Amino acid sequence: MIKKNKKILRTFKCGKKKNLNVIDLFSGCGGLSLGFQMAGYNIKGMIDFDEDSLETAEANNLAEHYLNLDLFKENWLDEFLKQINFSEVDIIVAGPPCQGFSLTGPRKLDDKRNQLYKAVYDLVSKSKPKAFLIENVKGMATLYKGKVKEDIVEQFSSLGYFVSTKILNSKNFGVPQSRERLFYIGLKDKYFDFPSSLFEESEYVTCREALDDLPSLENLEETLAYTSNESSDFQKLIKNNSKKLMNHQPTRHTSEVISVIKQVPEGGNHKDLPPGVGESRKFNEAWTRYDGKKPSRTIDTGHRNHFHYEYHRVPTVRENCRLQSFPDTYEVCGTKTSQNKQIGNAVPVLLAKKLAEEIYEQIKSN
Repeated sequence: MIKKNKKILRTFKCGKKKNLNVIDLFSGCGGLSLGFQMAGYNIKGMIDFDEDSLETAEANNLAEHYLNLDLFKENWLDEFLKQINFSEVDIIVAGPPCQGFSLTGPRKLDDKRNQLYKAVYDLVSKSKPKAFLIENVKGMATLYKGKVKEDIVEQFSSLGYFVSTKILNSKNFGVPQSRERLFYIGLKDKYFDFPSSLFEESEYVTCREALDDLPSLENLEETLAYTSNESSDFQKLIKNNSKKLMNHQPTRHTSEVISVIKQVPEGGNHKDLPPGVGESRKFNEAWTRYDGKKPSRTIDTGHRNHFHYEYHRVPTVRENCRLQSFPDTYEVCGTKTSQNKQIGNAVPVLLAKKLAEEIYEQIKSN
């Protein structure tokens, strides 16, 4: 019996085609682009330095242009203009690398990666889009007592934009993952009104609702076939009529690692292990087993600290895709390490789609 969720049905519904072009900077594998595409936008160009990410985007026919550019370099705009004119840019979205801001690493104001938002600034200042969106870790909001956040708002405000900021959690928008990120959205004529949460706590899509129709892989063999029927509306919609199960390859753990995983209860972590067990990892996220009755924790790009709520292994790339609300028809390219990094760094698709819809409604009313 399929668990019904009317809100999920509305969340997945694709929007009507809009005559608006999007440029996606630091596009990665395309979470923002796919969300905007589902909302009806045309993805004019995706720009990233990672070849695997662009290969993934192109394999899924996301954009007109895929530009492999290093946005650290000062002449990147010259290369951009060889394929796309400023007049063709309506919306700019960007998710600059977050390592400089992340709560899990050292915060350095002079970290070169923390200056990458200036690439967004340069394109906004030259093309003057109707709106822009920047996504980053929530730690940016408080970095150096908010100085970095204030500087970004001030810089873009100087270009004539009204800049709004807010930390949003993906689980409030139909994504089966608790993932908090800071968003900057700038409009030309007014402040952006961020959407309210769509889902109450009792309505959150859980790990089990997202994943329990996928093969267990207990035999450690990759499978290209679905072996169970859908048990939730989320599963039915995320399958997207896919006939082949992609990127569902198990990780082969050592017997020692499996022994530790088995001792972690559902929803538990290293604090629940007996003394002397799992001593190699004692940091906050170590040996974390998801709770099947809740959304997952924020998935990690390293793909070694979180484990399936039921099976004694890390989630597969496909399972992480679902936790990020990528449809099963979305193929991820590259090595498995690269695939996990691409998906771990992505903006959840359904959250991107909701923001895309709100941006359209608010610029349309001007």
